[in-house]
Amino acid sequence: MALAAQSVQISGVGETVDMPFVLLKGLDTLNGTTRDIPMRVGETVRYGYLEITADTCRVPKDDPAADAYAFLRIRDIRESEPRFSGWMFASSPALSAMDHPRYDIWVQSCSNS
Repeated sequence: MALAAQSVQISGVGETVDMPFVLLKGLDTLNGTTRDIPMRVGETVRYGYLEITADTCRVPKDDPAADAYAFLRIRDIRESEPRFSGWMFASSPALSAMDHPRYDIWVQSCSNS
């Protein structure tokens, strides 16, 4: 099944295009290790005690390599409430960071494959 890119507007960002894949980076601060977390939009993956769902991944229409914007939902499986639900920006990871005592997650890129 082919996935078509869809053009969308994000406030303050300009026109963007939806991409079917997102690449996240995970940091386990307890042991100091990092791991790439590739995933398909709509998929839920596990990273340690976290369940991460990528709802959307978008890039600027005119310059896809310039940035990536992903809407993520992140839940610690040991807790009932989500740890994070919102947009993360590859160019500004601290702008909307997840608050967790052990793990850091950030967006690296969005892509077609």
